[in-house]
Amino acid sequence: MGGLLALALLMGDTAVFGPPLWLAGHWLEQRADGRWTEERWGAERGGVMLGTSLSGDAQRATGFEYMRIATDEQGLAFWGSPGGAPPVRFGMIRAEATADGRYTIVFENPAHDFPTRVQYAREGDTLTATVSGPEGANAMSWSFRLTE
Repeated sequence: MGGLLALALLMGDTAVFGPPLWLAGHWLEQRADGRWTEERWGAERGGVMLGTSLSGDAQRATGFEYMRIATDEQGLAFWGSPGGAPPVRFGMIRAEATADGRYTIVFENPAHDFPTRVQYAREGDTLTATVSGPEGANAMSWSFRLTE
């Protein structure tokens, strides 16, 4: 029980689990070929965290996404809206925090075409975001560094 309480405290204080406070910040993946992706997550306010993602190459931005993590009547959830499309809900299925400062949160929507799973994992100043299909199929990951 002590571990669950510690996890709840690390995750935030809204409902049993709140937004993952450890996600806040400006995260950047810069590739050797000039392509880049950044995610910006604001601090939790009123039980909600808002995020944006922007991707591009050396010349221009090539894609964007609006994101939100909040608690609704079904529990904690992630909503993604790539390219401004209507938001899709992914419910939280797992959250972990370790004493040495590693954090993971996983959201899932089995009814969605792709992705069906969204996962964030943080270790120090590195954040790995992974989207995948059922049972981890066709996984795509981004490795971000905290910049601010």
